[in-house]
Amino acid sequence: EQMAKPGSTLLTGDTLKLAEGYVQVRPLGSIPVKGLEGPVPVYELTGTAAARSRFQASAARGLTRFVGRERELEQLAQALERAAAGHGQAVAIVGEAGVGKSRLVWEITHSHRVHGWLVLQAGSVSYGKATPYLPVIDLLKAYCRIQERDDPRAIRERVAGKLLTLDRALEPLLTPLLALLDVPVEDAAWDALEPPQRRQRTLEVVKRLLLRENQVQPLLVVFEDLHWIDSETQALLDGLVESLPTARLLLLVNYRPEYQHAWSGKTYYLQLRIDPLPAESAEALLRALVGEDPTLAPLTRMLIARTEGNPFFLEESVQTLVETEVLGGERGAYRLVRTPEAIQIPATAQAILAARVDRLPPEEKRLLQAAAVIGKDVPFPLLQAIADAPEDRLRQGLRHLQGAEFLYEASLFPDLEYTFKHALTHEVAYGGLLHERRRALHARVVEVIERLWPDRLAEQAERLAHHAMRGEVWDRALVHARQAGAKAASRSLHREAVVYIEQALAAVDHLPESRERVTQAIDLRLDLRNSLHPLAEHERIVENLAAAEKLAIGLADLPRLARVLGYLSMHFGVAGPPARALEHAERALMLARQTGNTDLALEMRLRVGIAHMYLDQRETITILRELISDLDDDLAARHRFGLMFTAPGARGILAQSLAAIGDFREAVAIGAEAVRIAEALDHRYSLAFVCRVVGTVHALRGDLARALPLLTRGLELCRDVGARFLLPALAAQVGVARAHEGRMAEAEALLDEAVDQAPGDYETVWAKVVASAGYQRAGRLPRAAEVAATALTQARERGEAGNAAWASYVLGGVAAASGPPAAATAEHHYRVALAGAESLGLQPLVAHCHLGLGEVSRQANALADAREHLTAAITMYREMTMPFWLKKAETAMSDLR
Repeated sequence: EQMAKPGSTLLTGDTLKLAEGYVQVRPLGSIPVKGLEGPVPVYELTGTAAARSRFQASAARGLTRFVGRERELEQLAQALERAAAGHGQAVAIVGEAGVGKSRLVWEITHSHRVHGWLVLQAGSVSYGKATPYLPVIDLLKAYCRIQERDDPRAIRERVAGKLLTLDRALEPLLTPLLALLDVPVEDAAWDALEPPQRRQRTLEVVKRLLLRENQVQPLLVVFEDLHWIDSETQALLDGLVESLPTARLLLLVNYRPEYQHAWSGKTYYLQLRIDPLPAESAEALLRALVGEDPTLAPLTRMLIARTEGNPFFLEESVQTLVETEVLGGERGAYRLVRTPEAIQIPATAQAILAARVDRLPPEEKRLLQAAAVIGKDVPFPLLQAIADAPEDRLRQGLRHLQGAEFLYEASLFPDLEYTFKHALTHEVAYGGLLHERRRALHARVVEVIERLWPDRLAEQAERLAHHAMRGEVWDRALVHARQAGAKAASRSLHREAVVYIEQALAAVDHLPESRERVTQAIDLRLDLRNSLHPLAEHERIVENLAAAEKLAIGLADLPRLARVLGYLSMHFGVAGPPARALEHAERALMLARQTGNTDLALEMRLRVGIAHMYLDQRETITILRELISDLDDDLAARHRFGLMFTAPGARGILAQSLAAIGDFREAVAIGAEAVRIAEALDHRYSLAFVCRVVGTVHALRGDLARALPLLTRGLELCRDVGARFLLPALAAQVGVARAHEGRMAEAEALLDEAVDQAPGDYETVWAKVVASAGYQRAGRLPRAAEVAATALTQARERGEAGNAAWASYVLGGVAAASGPPAAATAEHHYRVALAGAESLGLQPLVAHCHLGLGEVSRQANALADAREHLTAAITMYREMTMPFWLKKAETAMSDLR
């Protein structure tokens, strides 16, 4: 009191321990105080701390004694010191439910050790796995001080103010952050990005913001309950962990043992395993809870045995004993009212909680169950709207539930919000509801949210879908589930999108019979196909599209039927067999022409052309030449095929098909035009695809000087836009080029990446063919043979004669490189490849096979055969203007003389 200046408050370390978590302080060091023997630590009060978790809220009633975790607390303090020195750390607290993971987080985040740190906290919830970025959004809202009542304009102002105050160079981050917060943005560049690009950009922006903030002050980032985390938050954490070594940042997480991550091998990662309290610590906790009365000793031993030292179970057991009047008196000074032998202690925490809920007065039990329907976090306005109780009785009931420690006040400003003490408490309260009342309450929640927050429905689409489905409000469930699915799909969150689309389909099945209902079902099945993996879920996709086809036929909806058949064609093109791809594409084209829809017919013509590519590329050339001639300027500027524009994509496919049959003059010219158009459209996915196919044109010709810039550019774009479909072939082709340059380590890394990500569709079978040739060039003959054999098997299974011929050719080359003992095997593979190539008109491959057979014949001293094959190869290479290969053939011929 005497030392404090007017208007300021000082406190000692002992007082700080009592108030920690409620106040913010500035340490002043140890100061001599009159009347005391030596200096004592003194702190200046600088402000209050906002209650954001159940631990902060429970501190208002007094946290139980913190025992048994001194070693872990010291390890966390050391991690803070290392992070503050610029050696970022990741620390995980791992343990079963109730052992005290969150309490340990609370102790470190509310200690004087984090003075001068910015602490950002977020947590996952049990129903949040299907809600993308949920913890990240909470963290950003806390960082930017966004309140629940803020409208989009206020949110925009808060985010912009925070970013520009931190660093004006961060202004480009504004659009992705606002989009993540569901604030409408007018940004043409952002809108033009494909979903995978937006996803990658969002992850990069959040990480960049955190890494920039740690340059101003050390940053403690806390994510709790990772066992409930969504995939996008996981991706952010994975990226953040990679950037930790030079950051002033401590990433502190907790989770249950079943959760897995990929950080364990990092030198800056520390895992703290939190087990139930040992007997000595459990006794200390119980003494703090019940007191020192000697008559409590048998009860203490029984409680420790039944709960196995789980702190949460211990606290709940004591609360049960108080409520059942086994214990009397005050907390910390209880006395035994009944003998321990007469006590029936439930064997599990769930039984304990269920018994406690059942003992509540009827009105309070109904109130707790209504809160459980809303979720673990319970906004007061929402609870008030569904509770059907006068406000005074509602608040009185909430006070009683708080006193009984079922609910805590999680937030007081700007709107009152409650939270369940533990997820298990929430689950038990919800599970006690009868189905009909549960359904009615969920339906009421949907109605109230739509009425209270009409301008924020998109932001709450996932929550609304959850409540509408459980409330069996099928028309609203369809709307909200479909919106949530579209939202997830736009962020490339395919697993989450599938969950919501299937919910929407379930909702459609409950709607009255109508034409609109059937069209909704068809459209949803098409949406579902877009989010399923084309290979891993082949049968599911076929079944789903077959159901959509049946619905469209019954409805006589020709445009939708054509669309469904087009998707089936594309799917069989990817997953095989190609003959079925062509069958469905031709049916789709016939229907599209009947509708008179020019755009639809154009798309189906392209699908027919691509379907032929899997079987015979000469037909593809005829179809695409006609299609390109029909593309007027308007169509060329707007028509898309899948993720890319038709104008450059069709030209790229045509160029690749022309190169496959040896017409390199036209292939090179059309390929250059495809690149020019893609660049003019400024569409990165289209450009990535065009770089891939036009690069292949030059690579087939043997012109690596022109192929490599296109292929490396395509690979960079592919990684940037998240185009996993294109990645294997691009990585393989760049790997082959690196092998030709002698950069073997880089080549092998790229080849391995290509093969690892090539499950076996048309594009990735080709990637394996190319990669096997690259392994041969790098001298890894067994690996080359293994990959080429796999490609050959997959190509034959899929009915792709062209890829099968190329794979046989590579196997011939591998055998030839293995030496004279394998000469017969090499000749066999070359002749199989030659027969396949001749039947399909694949002239460059025919020439390669003649060159290979010529080399094998020369080694076997069959000089007449060698001369015949080499003459054929030289003639073909000269006619196709393939100078690189011509030189090889001429050199081989000169060796015969």
